[in-house]
Amino acid sequence: MLEKYEFINHTADIGIKVKGKSLKDLFSNAGYAMFDILVEIKDVKPEENLTIKIPGGQIEDILADWLRELLLKFNIDGWVLKVFDVYRVDESGLEATVKGEKMDPSRHRLKTEIKAVTYHNLKVYKNGNIWKAQIIFDV
Repeated sequence: MLEKYEFINHTADIGIKVKGKSLKDLFSNAGYAMFDILVEIKDVKPEENLTIKIPGGQIEDILADWLRELLLKFNIDGWVLKVFDVYRVDESGLEATVKGEKMDPSRHRLKTEIKAVTYHNLKVYKNGNIWKAQIIFDV
């Protein structure tokens, strides 16, 4: 089984490398990884659906905008998310359904505050049959 993500060394922030068998999987795994850093993800129940649409551009820009939109859902709207069904991602944009629930402090344990998704060393590339990305979060 392909690991969804791994941590990379970074001085002041949190860096991860994400993998996926397809570009859709890569984006799904990136969303999962970010929420796994933010909260104890095993406690999140995928009870409600949200639709996410990101406009087109370069694939790195779409990845950054995807993660920023998810972080906005967490910070502003109070969503904790667990399932990330990306059904379209290419240069024309992204469409996905994400599943989770509203934050409940009595059940959801916060782990690490992420302030922002950065462009620092942001990369998306294909290596053989595996899509990979490197992402640095400002914490």
